[in-house]
Amino acid sequence: MCAAMLVPATVTGCATAAYTIQEQFGIEKRDILVDRVGDVAKSQDEAKEEFEDALSAFRAVVAVDGGELEDRYDDLSRAYDRADAQASEVRNRVESVKRVSRDLFREWEAELDDYSDAGLRRSSERQLRQTRQTYDVLADKMDRATESMNPVLSVFRDRVLFLKHNLNARSIASLEGEQADLEDDVARLIAEMEQSISAADDFIQSMRGS
Repeated sequence: MCAAMLVPATVTGCATAAYTIQEQFGIEKRDILVDRVGDVAKSQDEAKEEFEDALSAFRAVVAVDGGELEDRYDDLSRAYDRADAQASEVRNRVESVKRVSRDLFREWEAELDDYSDAGLRRSSERQLRQTRQTYDVLADKMDRATESMNPVLSVFRDRVLFLKHNLNARSIASLEGEQADLEDDVARLIAEMEQSISAADDFIQSMRGS
């Protein structure tokens, strides 16, 4: 049922249900969080490739010569659609990480009062504080990478829409000067993605080592 429905709210509900089922089978929140952080890193790496493909498709459009213009436009349109879909996946995965992290930290903090040994409580509290600090770095990187996708997608969407209604040599010429700016935008996006992926790797390593 969940897999067949593509409405975002439904997808979120399905993810929450799956998360609850995992807990019922004894899978700890920290393990779920590590897995989901890994999923974010994987989807961000795939998003990098899709945006690079979209940029390559744009280059091909502005460099086209002769009767291939419509084919090149079709390639660009499909590349944009893939990048847009991958961006949505990244956003959904980031939200799932935030949801699990909130639950994990809330549970961890509440259970500090269950300790009878003051030394162990202090040690757990210190570990909680350190984990939160590492997570906060990750969350900031994920948010920045996610936000950086939106303006790049908007630029691609505008160009695809413009070409859809103006598929001729004059319209292509008007876009030629924009290639360098778009390349810079994609380069910045990829840099943000790579920083987020690196932060995800650091967080996973800290969780597995603690």
